Amino acid sequence: MIQEIFSIWFSGGWVMIPLCLLALLIYSTGFELFLYLKDNCLDLDKGTQWQSWIQEPDKAPHNAQEIIRYTQENVSSSKHLRSRFEEVQQTLLHPIDRKLIFLNTLVASAPLMGLLGTVIGMLGTFSAISSGGGSETVDMVAAGISEALITTQTGLFIALPGIFLILVIRRQKTAIQSSIMRLESQSLTTLNLD
Repeated sequence: MIQEIFSIWFSGGWVMIPLCLLALLIYSTGFELFLYLKDNCLDLDKGTQWQSWIQEPDKAPHNAQEIIRYTQENVSSSKHLRSRFEEVQQTLLHPIDRKLIFLNTLVASAPLMGLLGTVIGMLGTFSAISSGGGSETVDMVAAGISEALITTQTGLFIALPGIFLILVIRRQKTAIQSSIMRLESQSLTTLNLD
């Protein structure tokens, strides 16, 4: 079984090495971002308790407590409160946006890397065809086609779950963004600022 996997892997040629490294980079970046978002969640389910948290920040969970304290500290107007919430949003979401752009680029490059392997495999196939006939030619053509198909399949196999990972991360980012906006709105109504 393991030998079969390695023989398939090696039949993809040297392009399989960068594809493997690309997959590791995609999924390590994606899961790091996913865990960062999980850690910075504002407890969406506890939205009914936000008003009491705004009045008494000590009751809030750690992340929400920090945000509430920062946004309320020495704030005298609604404009000032809004600018504080905007700062919080930028601080929390800007690193996510940068990593999402990087992750999107990596995921988009996986099928392209597979396509590079396809082109290399097809070049090997055409070279074998042009070399003449015989059993060696058939083996060389088969190896070229195998390399072309395996690298394409691997590139797509890496990219498709990466796309779903990006969608999950975007969903969590949007949830955090909407939580901050809801907390801002709740703060404005609870604190009754000018």
